[in-house]
Amino acid sequence: MSLEIKINEDIKQAMLNRDKAKLEALRAIKAALLLIKTGKDTSGEIPESLEISTLQRLVKQRKEAAEMYKSQNRMDLYEEEVFQIDIIQKYLPEQLSEEEIKVTLTEIIKETGATSIKDLGKVMGAASAKFAGKADNKVVSEITRQLLS
Repeated sequence: MSLEIKINEDIKQAMLNRDKAKLEALRAIKAALLLIKTGKDTSGEIPESLEISTLQRLVKQRKEAAEMYKSQNRMDLYEEEVFQIDIIQKYLPEQLSEEEIKVTLTEIIKETGATSIKDLGKVMGAASAKFAGKADNKVVSEITRQLLS
């Protein structure tokens, strides 16, 4: 089942349950997907990699907004953003643990023949393709730096 169909079904369910907060988060996802679908680059079906990157972007935006609200002591808005983050993350693939990332990165380093921090770009290129949607690139980069040092 495509993400778009699943979101539409969940929107219907949230409407029936009169869950206003969840409905708002789901509509934000649907709006982002519709923007992509009607864009120049895609026709018809949205590739899964693009769906995942869109959801990650939505989570990142909400995390930034939540931090801003927290720093301004607006806990009502902060909690709303955190709730939306939780809803959006349910549609993302399961995130890998740091240990799983470390094991896979060790294999990638062996495959690419990387020996120093100068080979970071080569390793990160292979890693970002392998971890697409399953790990945050910032965490992957930090672990890669540790392993190459």
